[in-house]
Amino acid sequence: MKKFQDVLVIGLALFAMFFGAGNLIFPPYIGLISGDKWYMSLLGFLLTGIGLPLIGIIVMSKNEGKFENFAGKVGTNFSKGLGIIIMLAIGPLLAIPRTGATTYEMAIKPIFPNVNPIIVTSIYFAINLYLVINPSSVVDKIGKILTPVLLTMLAIIIFKGISTPIGSPIVTDIQNPFSKAFAEGYQTMDALASTVFAGIVIGSVVAKGYKDTKDQIRLTLMSGVIAALGLLLVYGGLMYLGATASGLYGADISKTQLTIAITERLLGTFGKVALGVAVGFACLTTSVGLTATAGDFFSSLTNNRISYKAVVIIVTVFSAVVSNFGVEKIVKLAVPLLVTVYPVVIVLIILNIFDEFIKNKNCYAGAVYLTLIISIVDGLAAIGVNLKGVQNFVAKLPFASAGFAWILPAIIGLIIPLIFSRKQEA
Repeated sequence: MKKFQDVLVIGLALFAMFFGAGNLIFPPYIGLISGDKWYMSLLGFLLTGIGLPLIGIIVMSKNEGKFENFAGKVGTNFSKGLGIIIMLAIGPLLAIPRTGATTYEMAIKPIFPNVNPIIVTSIYFAINLYLVINPSSVVDKIGKILTPVLLTMLAIIIFKGISTPIGSPIVTDIQNPFSKAFAEGYQTMDALASTVFAGIVIGSVVAKGYKDTKDQIRLTLMSGVIAALGLLLVYGGLMYLGATASGLYGADISKTQLTIAITERLLGTFGKVALGVAVGFACLTTSVGLTATAGDFFSSLTNNRISYKAVVIIVTVFSAVVSNFGVEKIVKLAVPLLVTVYPVVIVLIILNIFDEFIKNKNCYAGAVYLTLIISIVDGLAAIGVNLKGVQNFVAKLPFASAGFAWILPAIIGLIIPLIFSRKQEA
């Protein structure tokens, strides 16, 4: 009985960690542009939005929750560099500013359409800074209350949208819905976060008395199933709702506007406002957690030469500035970085799964660095940098049209060290 309770508690905690309030704006939009192919898009999105993060947590449990054990097999400097990039992505560059922008667009603007966004984000991040510098149980209590409120609102919206849909999914001009949604799943940043936050989960498992590594992995796996089922229901429901709106709105509608519009059609103005307020406060609790994590990370990285307080002030001010770009611009800014980093993390996760079978650790460096070369080319292409001959070569690689040009180079990078090691043995 105790084990079941532990699995349930940790499973719900995992769900809450992965389902940030900002994540709910992506599934409806993917559903909208996918139309009648929404179920194919759902498969792709689930791989990056659920599958990879959960596998990442399990893999990190094998590595004692330590990032240096996970990425250090490529090299110490590589591990530090990748850790910094991931922390910047889920911190001040993208994720934290997105919480402020989402709060303005979903919680404040629908109620007070004429309010200046700079004023809103300034107040939002001032509260964020106060709560981060002066930790208290208030944030935890708010989170514990608001997460159920947000989920209840989403359950009502999804049930209403399925029982009385606002429209029917139509045929759209989307190409490769699976790979498109797979790449859109990068925007959740959950696979990146899983490699950094895993220590929290492992610590929770150990605190409940599970000292053996196998027990920790088993408990994490069972908890992951619970989290995955919850995420499947939420993401699947929201994507279907977006698909039912495909005949009502164009693809040029913003992600936040779409979510608000669907909610208002289903539940009226009250539903729109209630969801917006719940999302806004949930974003704040997420922002506080991410800012504190960034503060701890960068303070430790500098051996406390830059204090925790100084780091969180810098992170908060920077995030406040970026948040005024708006959700859509932040999402566009994220694309080049995520296109570059995500394939590398995916390859690392896969290699770590089979770590006991990889005798030559040079395989890690080979697979990761060849993947990185291809993903850098894709990242540069995303910002409009044309390398012509290089990009033409990458475009001819297998699976390139689906956005997976890095797969073959990763396999080659894995195999070459094995060949050389066998020749040396011979």
